[in-house]
Amino acid sequence: MIRPAPRSLLAAASCLSLWCATVPHAQVPAPHPGTQPASQQAGALPSTSEQSATPRPRQPAPPSWRTGVDVVSVAVTVTDAQGRLVTGLPREAFSVFEDGAEQPITQFVNQRVPVSLGILLDVSESMTGPRMDDARFALGRFVNDLLSQDDEAFLMVFNHRPRVIAPWTLQPGRLAGQLDGVIPTGGTAVYDAIAEALPLYARRAHQRAALVVISDGADTASDTDTRTLRSRLRREDAFVYALAVDAPGRRPVSGRVDPYALRAITDESGGYTEVVHDTSELVPATARIAEELNAQYLLGYVPPHKADSTFHSIRVRVKDATYKLRSRRGYVAEAQGTRE
Repeated sequence: MIRPAPRSLLAAASCLSLWCATVPHAQVPAPHPGTQPASQQAGALPSTSEQSATPRPRQPAPPSWRTGVDVVSVAVTVTDAQGRLVTGLPREAFSVFEDGAEQPITQFVNQRVPVSLGILLDVSESMTGPRMDDARFALGRFVNDLLSQDDEAFLMVFNHRPRVIAPWTLQPGRLAGQLDGVIPTGGTAVYDAIAEALPLYARRAHQRAALVVISDGADTASDTDTRTLRSRLRREDAFVYALAVDAPGRRPVSGRVDPYALRAITDESGGYTEVVHDTSELVPATARIAEELNAQYLLGYVPPHKADSTFHSIRVRVKDATYKLRSRRGYVAEAQGTRE
């Protein structure tokens, strides 16, 4: 969709519009360390008011991405031939195309800006015992040590139905401990959980957005199918990452996580699906996601048309042909307030 500045920032838009037009091509600091190795069913979870972290009063984010007009924002990840993240490229290194036609890049940031991040964790029966312990530890490290305190995050768990444990919360470290007392049980409804999470992004504070999904089983309980979910994701600008825990031998093949279905969801958004073979691998896997978030570029352009409820393709290029890019592949140009 065509997304204006978050509501919490509109008051500052006019005084910051000049800044937006003159964003300096700052050198990017080295990415944070991130690649080193390393009680109930959801339907009966305590209420959000009992378990959620108290949201911190919204504070203005550091000046980084402000606009008073509609723009299409595109987060971009750049890697070299060895798969290493590439940082510090200038605006002139990029070109962006909508429906095949090149568009002027009107806004550009090549340093880390705050992110609004959603976390979805599978708490179905197969996550019982050490798997849940590993997930608690990995997510605790993720929100405490790997995300910036300028970021915000929410936490949702799901089995056969999703439940928000903590709403949007500034200083993500405040989410640590929110999984204490959650006892895995029930089936798995990954697609329903993602669909339930998407409306939360309309109330986020930051322009850049991402969603991390962790699951160890095939979807057995969703009412939402992949085609419907992909259509809904085209109306969002969040990168979607999935960590698929696939431990051979523990369950029938039909019950194991389906990385191909997850990739159909994540890849179009610009994110990725990573298969790990044990929950003990979640620590380095989440660290890789954090490192990528630290190294992304944010591009913006004014769309050459009005909101027409039509899908428009996006392609980003970089001058160095040896580099590989990941970004969302398109968007539905919806006017604000037209969603169901």
